[in-house]
Amino acid sequence: MDEAPQSIQGLVCPVPLPHKDQIVMGHGSGGTMSHDLIQRVFLSTFDNSILSAGNDAGSCLINAHTRLAISTDSHVVSPLIFPGGDIGRLAVCGTVNDVSMLGAQPLFISAGFILEEGLEVTILETIVASMGQAAREAGVQIVAGDTKVVQKGKGDGLYINTCGIGLIREGLTIGGEHSQAGDLVILSGPVGDHGIAVLAARGELGFETDITSDVAPLNSLVQSMLDASQRIHVLRDPTRGGLATSLNEIARQSRASIVIDERSIPVRKAVSAACEILGFDPLYVANEGKLIVIAHPDDVQKILGAMRSHPLGTDAVVIGQVEGSPAGRVLMKTRIGSTRVVDMLSGEMLPRIC
Repeated sequence: MDEAPQSIQGLVCPVPLPHKDQIVMGHGSGGTMSHDLIQRVFLSTFDNSILSAGNDAGSCLINAHTRLAISTDSHVVSPLIFPGGDIGRLAVCGTVNDVSMLGAQPLFISAGFILEEGLEVTILETIVASMGQAAREAGVQIVAGDTKVVQKGKGDGLYINTCGIGLIREGLTIGGEHSQAGDLVILSGPVGDHGIAVLAARGELGFETDITSDVAPLNSLVQSMLDASQRIHVLRDPTRGGLATSLNEIARQSRASIVIDERSIPVRKAVSAACEILGFDPLYVANEGKLIVIAHPDDVQKILGAMRSHPLGTDAVVIGQVEGSPAGRVLMKTRIGSTRVVDMLSGEMLPRIC
C-alpha cells in the first residue's frame, strides 16, 4: 500500500466577526463595493495622508533624503497552481509590483502563511520553492515570515499574506493623483491573460486553451523606464478589476478624465474568444504582469523605447490620453466611432483570482 502524502495537522477555534452587515463573496476587492467598504470601514478609522492617497503602496518619508514604499497584500487564488504560475509566485510578484508602482526599487518582503489542516506538504514545498525563485528573479529578499494552521475546511488549502518594502528614488514623485491633462496613457501589453488562465485551471471555460498567466515581477521594467524619463507621473498594475477599474481609480485620484481608444487596446485572440463566450469584458479581467504608464507626451517615445527593449514590455502601446474634463471619468472611443463611459467594476467578475 502506498504511503499517504504527508499533510499539515492542527486545529484552531474560528472566531466569528460580529457585524450587522455581511461581506459578499466576490465583492472583496477590485470594484465599487470594495471602494465603498474601504471608505466606510477602514479609512474612517485609519485615515492619514499616506493611506488616503489611494495608491498601491504607501510613500513613507523617513528623512529629507529617504522615502520608503510599503505595501501589503493577501493572496487567496483558487486553484493554488494554475497555468503560468501559482500562489507563491503570485504573492512575490504582486507585492514587488505594488511597491514598484511608486517608482521604488523593492528590497524586502515578509510572508505569512495560513495553512489549512490536511494540506499536502509536497504542495507547500512546491509553492515555497516557486516563491524563492520569483524573489531571486525580482532581486528581493524574503526576510520575515509566520505560519498558522486553521481547521480543515476553513482555509481552502493555503492563503499567503505579504508585506513589501522598497526605496523610492530621491526626487521622484509618482502616484495616481499626478496625472495631468495632455499626458499620454501607455499599456505594457495584452490584457486579461491572468484571469482567463486561472478560470481555465478551474475547468470553468468548457473548452481547452493554451492561455497562461502573465504573472511576473515588473520592477526591472519600471527601473528601465525611469532611466529613460523622469516625467512619468503615474504607474499602476491593473490587477483585480482589470484595466478599466485601474483607470477609473486614477481618474478619480487626479480629478481628470482619461480617454482611451478601444482599437489600441491589445487583447490576445484566445482571451477575447473566452471573454466573448463567457460574457466577460476583457477590460475588467485581472492581470498580474502588465502595467499602465501615464507620462508627459514629450517623453513617451523614450519610454516606449525602453519598454519595448525589455522582455516584459515588447508589446507596449499608447492607448489614450488624459483630459481635463469630465473629472473622474474614463471614456472610450469605440471601434464603431462612438464614445461611451467605462465605469468601475461593481464587485468582481472572477472571485478568488489573485
